[in-house]
Amino acid sequence: MMLPGEIHAIVNGYHGDPLKVLGPHQFKTGEWEVRAFLPHAQTASVVIGANAYPLTREDPAGFFCAVLKGSIQAYRIRLLTWQATEFEIEDPYRFHTLLSSYDLHLFLEGTNYEAFRTFGAHIIEIEGIRGVRFSVWAPNAESVQVCGVFNHWDKNSHPMCPREGGVWELFVPGLKGGEVYKYFVRSRLNLYQQMKSDPFASFAEVAPRNASIIWNSPGYEWQDQAWLDRRAKGDILKEPLSIYEVHLESWVHGAHNKPLSYRELANRLVSYVKDLGYTHIELMPTMEHPFSGSWGYQVTGYFAPTSRFGNPDDFKFFIDACHQAGIGVILDWVPAHFPKDAHGLALFDGTRLYEHEDPRQGEQLDWGTLIFNFGRNEIKSFLLSSAMLWLKEFHIDGLRVDAVASMLYLDYSRENKEWVRNQYGGRENLEAIAFLQRFNELCHSVPGAFTAAEESTDFPGVTRPVFLGGLGFTLKWNMGWMHDMFRYFKFDPFFRRYHHQNITFSLFYSFNENYLLPISHDEVVHGKSSLIGKMPGDEWQRFANVRAFLGYMYGHPGKKLLFMGQEIGQYEEWSEQRPLRWELLQFDLHKGLQNLVRDLNYLLSTEAPMHEVDSHYDGFSWIDFNDTENSIIAFVRYSIAKKELLVFVCNFTPVIRYNYHLGAPTAGQWTEILNTDSQVYGGSGIVTAGKIHTEPLASHSLPQRFSLTLPPLGVIVLKPDSADTSQKFDEAPLRR
Repeated sequence: MMLPGEIHAIVNGYHGDPLKVLGPHQFKTGEWEVRAFLPHAQTASVVIGANAYPLTREDPAGFFCAVLKGSIQAYRIRLLTWQATEFEIEDPYRFHTLLSSYDLHLFLEGTNYEAFRTFGAHIIEIEGIRGVRFSVWAPNAESVQVCGVFNHWDKNSHPMCPREGGVWELFVPGLKGGEVYKYFVRSRLNLYQQMKSDPFASFAEVAPRNASIIWNSPGYEWQDQAWLDRRAKGDILKEPLSIYEVHLESWVHGAHNKPLSYRELANRLVSYVKDLGYTHIELMPTMEHPFSGSWGYQVTGYFAPTSRFGNPDDFKFFIDACHQAGIGVILDWVPAHFPKDAHGLALFDGTRLYEHEDPRQGEQLDWGTLIFNFGRNEIKSFLLSSAMLWLKEFHIDGLRVDAVASMLYLDYSRENKEWVRNQYGGRENLEAIAFLQRFNELCHSVPGAFTAAEESTDFPGVTRPVFLGGLGFTLKWNMGWMHDMFRYFKFDPFFRRYHHQNITFSLFYSFNENYLLPISHDEVVHGKSSLIGKMPGDEWQRFANVRAFLGYMYGHPGKKLLFMGQEIGQYEEWSEQRPLRWELLQFDLHKGLQNLVRDLNYLLSTEAPMHEVDSHYDGFSWIDFNDTENSIIAFVRYSIAKKELLVFVCNFTPVIRYNYHLGAPTAGQWTEILNTDSQVYGGSGIVTAGKIHTEPLASHSLPQRFSLTLPPLGVIVLKPDSADTSQKFDEAPLRR
């Protein structure tokens, strides 16, 4: 029997266990009572087979009851609305709990790594009846209601049922894909109540609207199995990796100045990246986010690709197209922090559920965001499941983890009294470290998948395996190299002799980690100027400097990343509000720079010394790094077992160096296979078209030497003729 006040609790939306009241209930006498809360019904009845039994209104708000004899199994409810519309519905409360206790146990334990299959909105069939199973975690809620257009956004009509660990669930019969919904959460504390988007939603409304959407896909049919098979057999550390970082919303605009859809990008972006020879595209976060100005780094939907460009199947189509074209896809993933938007994760059940309770641990002051509580098991299940979704369900090839340094240190951007020490009195965030280690272990269990850390400090062992005490990332962004390069190139070439260490220092530590050399979006915004805008001199010198910068970058050990727009020499800083300046390609200098990037990517992919040994001393040796007066450096890159080699010579002044003597690693005939000063690239054309013969004279501790002509502000690449170098670079041999 119902306790006094339970009807009042149901109709006012604060009953914490609706199954105790609603649905069918059997008395000791054998009779059954069916109870239903139907706030929009004028009259109602229970329909069993061909018989209808009237329900009695017990509360004017719409609480109905009927006492029935005999066995009750399946039944429907027929109701007449106040608008005189009559129809029948299935009673959500005749279906009992659906979630597996084992799945809930794993979630609460922090080991449910595919919790997206348990939580969120899922179209299922029970007893031949199709509907949607909703489930959400809100342990400090007094009640949780599912609201949507289907129930006129009524905050009381569909209370969810509690399960162990603070999980709530409800099966709503008859719901279909495309319905929008939210959870109305009433907290036990402080009278807090709020409409919340589903943390596990797989689709959402287009911003600025923020309701979740029930996604009903017949199942995307992937066509990339050949790619996945090759990926599983490969080793990204020994393969060419040249990444084109893209912000989808501002790469290019289509009709009516609108960003392209996922399917349009599958044509235009993929063909462009393939033409330029990049091996991978890195997408700035495409997870659902409310504010475009955050560039996607303030995520509210960790399981949903943003609906700005299409639906989840459209996003899969884009990834599939990349793979079929031989291009990998890396996704920026943001587990470090999340925004304070009221509809999102913040104060989800009236308490600091996803974030830390202590603001000294729970708020990221630099960005005005909140920090995940990495020590909580449920948060581990949530975030690790997000990572597994993108790798397994969306076939993403790699995850680049944003702002790792902010996760590793408890005092990140904080004064002495604004942070809490760890249990040993140190500044390291031990819970975040353990989380990142488990994250990397799981990611590397997906065949061929890899991870990259944007980590700007000298934290040890970022790419060391977890079983050796490291964080376990595949790659680490080399921020030190990047800042040293910018610091060097900003100087007028006359003064570079005094800053020579900026371009050589990185080789002291280049093999301590598996590094990636990034020129990312962060370096071309907020007054930092574009890549070409950082260079000194007139227009010709600026372009020559950029070409030399890129020539050295591609020769330097480490994988490569360029942000969109750098390959065409865009002068303006990047803005998410406008597309790139593609019209610049009508000018020779801009077109020439694009040609150089294409050829550098081609060399990177076809020449083993440029990619096989990026993370070990065996792949690199200096010829000369002491010519500070002329600002010239020269080095050798080797393939595995030093079977092949290339020589890079960099002249960072606008002075042509004739008869420049340099030690040669092997005797014989060599060919200049790339010269950044070629006219094809917009240079002055100071090239060596014929063969280069070494002389049997010792130089730079080597028994042979070159006599070279070095172009102004240029980089040349030399290859011994033991390999096929039949075509000449000044005839555009590298561009296909």
